[in-house]
Amino acid sequence: MEYIPAKTIVTKTKAPSQWFGIDYNMNIYKGCCHGCIYCDSRSDCYQIDDFDRVRAKENALQIIRDDLRRKTKSGVVGTGAMSDPYNPFEKKLELTRHALELCDAFEFGAAVATKSALMERDIDILQSIAEHSPVLLKVTVTTADDDLAGKIEPHVSRPDARFRMIEKLSKNGLYTGILLMPVLPFLEDSTNNIGEIIRRAEASGARFIYPDFGMTLRGNQRDWYFAKLEELFPGKGLADKYWKRYGNYYECRSPQAKRLWEYFAGECEKRGIAYRMEDIISQYKRAYRVEQLRLIF
Repeated sequence: MEYIPAKTIVTKTKAPSQWFGIDYNMNIYKGCCHGCIYCDSRSDCYQIDDFDRVRAKENALQIIRDDLRRKTKSGVVGTGAMSDPYNPFEKKLELTRHALELCDAFEFGAAVATKSALMERDIDILQSIAEHSPVLLKVTVTTADDDLAGKIEPHVSRPDARFRMIEKLSKNGLYTGILLMPVLPFLEDSTNNIGEIIRRAEASGARFIYPDFGMTLRGNQRDWYFAKLEELFPGKGLADKYWKRYGNYYECRSPQAKRLWEYFAGECEKRGIAYRMEDIISQYKRAYRVEQLRLIF
């Protein structure tokens, strides 16, 4: 493992109410080896050289401890925005696990985003945090098809394993759901795929699904993605379809986005699965707000 210097790790977010109510961001690792062909973090604007090589921040736990100790206000610490906190190296290094222990010790909440079933290892710490602060667990699932996932997300837990983890986390009382994003145009944007994810989410006890029916493409990320499409799906002309429909546009909405949203919203309503941002934030923070009011009075 290569280590890189860092001055601070836990940083204040600009608009906590707009993205899952997260107050602070925490990225312990830089780069990711999951190999997802659609990853936006590969874009030039993030200035991550050799993105597929994972590096850890030097003295990360000491820096996180000092960052949390200096905060004048507690809140929810989010991790997983730029690189997955449960990459394969985490199994041995346990930097994410110990960082969560620090969040627990300083009574901060946690919001974790991952594609890895390794997160279930830390159920004990997440439950401990949930005793005093909000916990939100977001598991990315873009397809219910293990074979397709093996192509577009080659080095990460298959959807079957992720659904099993969601069930285990939910049964242990942790507020867990699905990030249904990105939904790749011409590959995943069908009612069959979306419907299967919703059905399996319900069976696994997922409390929410937050979708985005499309993806983003820019700069070197676009070139990488198109090359992978040609390599993994030869003869289908997928890159040409993207060029003809989107050109150099950053936001690539699925041609089926409106129809998919109507179908998705209706299915979630029938099953009592939250899917609007404000509802998800309200649900995972509600009990703690009630407790705070009780303490005030």
